[in-house]
Amino acid sequence: MKKHKIDLSRFGVIIAWIILIIVFAINNPAFLRSSNIFTILRQASIVGVCSVGMTFVILTGGMDLSVGSVIGVGCVGGAQMLSSGVPIPVAVLVILLMGAAAGTFNALMINQLGIAPIIMTLGTMTAMRGIAYLLCGGFAVYGIPESYKVIGQGYLGPIPVPVIIMAICFAFGWFILNRLNFGREIYGIGGNVEASRLTGVNVKKTIFKVYALAGTLYALAGLMLMARVNSGQPSSGEGYEMDVITGVVLGGVSINGGEGSILGVVVGVLLMSTLTNGMVLMDISEFWQKFVKGVVLILAVSLDRIVQKSKEKAV
Repeated sequence: MKKHKIDLSRFGVIIAWIILIIVFAINNPAFLRSSNIFTILRQASIVGVCSVGMTFVILTGGMDLSVGSVIGVGCVGGAQMLSSGVPIPVAVLVILLMGAAAGTFNALMINQLGIAPIIMTLGTMTAMRGIAYLLCGGFAVYGIPESYKVIGQGYLGPIPVPVIIMAICFAFGWFILNRLNFGREIYGIGGNVEASRLTGVNVKKTIFKVYALAGTLYALAGLMLMARVNSGQPSSGEGYEMDVITGVVLGGVSINGGEGSILGVVVGVLLMSTLTNGMVLMDISEFWQKFVKGVVLILAVSLDRIVQKSKEKAV
């Protein structure tokens, strides 16, 4: 049962991040302005919150493609409730419970029917996106109260509120993985599920907790995105699974499960946000941005496989 290690792959990600910062700063001096740095952090906040949940899932050896669609349902459902006068605390609680329910449904089918996580969550991704469009008939929902927008647009001093929420989620994830038995169970299941069962771990129960917690975090991200764009868009969150998975894997979480850390994921998420921001400042086409992100994901997974094979040879 192994936790995180400081290895060459992690240093490589940090070095790559530093190189990106230098290249973009040379190309455009405005890149290092404090306003742009906070923009990068704000842009990273939605993916960052989701990445904590995705880290739990991948550490167990699973995968969750439903992240973007849960965000979409959270955006639309939350906007509809708030615009119709539902109290903010009630609307937030309902959306968080919706996310937990979506994650629990994924876990139920994975546990009881043995459906592969990537297939199960692919189905959930498609179904939830359909729900997002059905809820609003394909039209954006407006009328969100001004007081709610603080979680997406507000500041606490000079720091954007979404960045503070992201930091709290990262701290929460670190605490679970490093200080609670639940975290050790997550690592153990990803490392060797049979060995975990033999040591008394209720694997199915842990999987339920992991996917429910992940779904809750995705829903929270949806609430944040709704406040940022000041509306409930049914297309909200489309493609986010790509950025979230890339950030997590790039941050050193093994796609096979059992290895990785929240601290590495922080670096991976910030690297992806830096890359996106830098390409926008360089006026690079959105099509090329998608291509670059795809290549980065392939490289991250390839590096993970190389590291795993080298460890297997060393045993």
